[in-house]
Amino acid sequence: IVPSDFKGENIMKKPDLNWETPILGVIGGMGPMATELFYKMIIEKTPVTCDQEHLDTIILGHASMPDRTAAILSKDPQRIRETAQKLLSDAKTLETLGADCIAVTCNTAHYFVDQIADQVSIPFIHMIRETAKAAAACPGEKVGILATDGTIRTELYQKALAAENVIPCVLDAEGQSLVMHEIYDCVKPGKPVDEAAWQIIDEKLHAMGCKCALLACTELSVIKADKQLNDFYMDPMEVMADRCLAFFGKKEVSK
Repeated sequence: IVPSDFKGENIMKKPDLNWETPILGVIGGMGPMATELFYKMIIEKTPVTCDQEHLDTIILGHASMPDRTAAILSKDPQRIRETAQKLLSDAKTLETLGADCIAVTCNTAHYFVDQIADQVSIPFIHMIRETAKAAAACPGEKVGILATDGTIRTELYQKALAAENVIPCVLDAEGQSLVMHEIYDCVKPGKPVDEAAWQIIDEKLHAMGCKCALLACTELSVIKADKQLNDFYMDPMEVMADRCLAFFGKKEVSK
């Protein structure tokens, strides 16, 4: 795991890692528990008979990355640009280290991924677009979006779902505040899920007639793992893990 203060700009040439197999690059630390869960997904989903059949992986745990939601909601062009540049530096670091593709374990960060992807020569496994494709298994159905205020404000998922002929649904102000409470007051500081708040969120989703709901924040992925939530809740991070494995020929994913 690459430390969070690792400076990619200090690398002058590709180091000789002596790795003869493809490499998955991960920009993580947003937050750390979600990154840990993503790597666990990659390990558990990979069909292997020995250690050597797992993916070689470089995880850059950039926990000091500025809060993505705060940057977006600030509407400050310089603050947004600086956050994008930090993500670009991380992507360039992974590119230099020999990664063949990049996964970013933060939904909101994909707002910035879209700004810098064309400046990197290796592809991003785009969690939002891939999740929208997975949700397209229910065309014409309502799909709830549980995400940070930043992700909701940018309409990243709303646009991606609509492009797949799926009806995106967001919670009312009360429900959205409860989602933010679960993310920032519970998961990020390492506290357990607020069961009463989650019950209200669940009831609101069903009252809207949602066929399923996207856990469109990686902290909510942690809640799904802890609470063993049923299949009503689709986990974008799990979709991304499947797509990463498919990229390296480790898993077949239905279109």
